Amino acid sequence: MNNNLTAVPHSLTASDRKAHYGHSGAVLWLTGLFASGKSSLSMALEFALTEMGYSCYVLDGDNVRRGLNANLGFSAQDRTENIRRVGEAAGLFADAGLICITAFISPYREDRARARDSIGQMFHEIHIAADLATCEARDPKGLYRKAHAGELLEFTGVSAPYEAPEDPELTLDTGNELIAASLEKLVNYVTSHIPLSKPLRS
Repeated sequence: MNNNLTAVPHSLTASDRKAHYGHSGAVLWLTGLFASGKSSLSMALEFALTEMGYSCYVLDGDNVRRGLNANLGFSAQDRTENIRRVGEAAGLFADAGLICITAFISPYREDRARARDSIGQMFHEIHIAADLATCEARDPKGLYRKAHAGELLEFTGVSAPYEAPEDPELTLDTGNELIAASLEKLVNYVTSHIPLSKPLRS
C-alpha cells in the first residue's frame, strides 16, 4: 500500500444511498462452469429486478475481458488478477448502492473468498451448478471441443480445475431445471435478502 495515499470520504452514507435507491447495495456473485448459464441468468435477472424497481448492473466475464481486463490471459495468475479486479469493481458498485450481478467462472475458492473478504456482508455467492457433461453438451461457442482438441490450454473443467463453492448462499441446478425456474429462485432470493423499502413496480 502506498503510504502517500489517503482515502477520501464520501459525503453520502450507506443509509443515504439506500434511501435514494430503495434498497441496499449488494454483489450477487454467480460462479460456475462455462455454459452453465451464468450470463443468461445474470442478464435475465438484471431485467427482472429493474422492472421491479431495483437499480442493478451486470459485470459479465466476456465483456470485462474486452475492456477492463483486456491485458490479461488465462494463466492461473491472470485468472486470479481478473477476479481481484472484478471483486474490487463489484464492491464499488455495491458501495454506491447498486446491486452488482457478476457472471464469472471464477474457478478458485481462494479468489472468491478474497472477493468476499473485500466486499463483506454485501457479497452473496451463487453457484450455477450445471455438471460438466451438461455444459459440454451445450458448448455454445465450441470451446469445450477446442479444449479437448488441444486448441485451448488451461480451459476450466478440461485442462484446468474448477473448485465448486462449499457453502454458497444459493445453488441453482441449471442442468436439471429450466432457466425460468432458476430465475424465479434468484428473484425470490433477492427480494428476501435485499428487500425494497419502496413499493414494487406493478
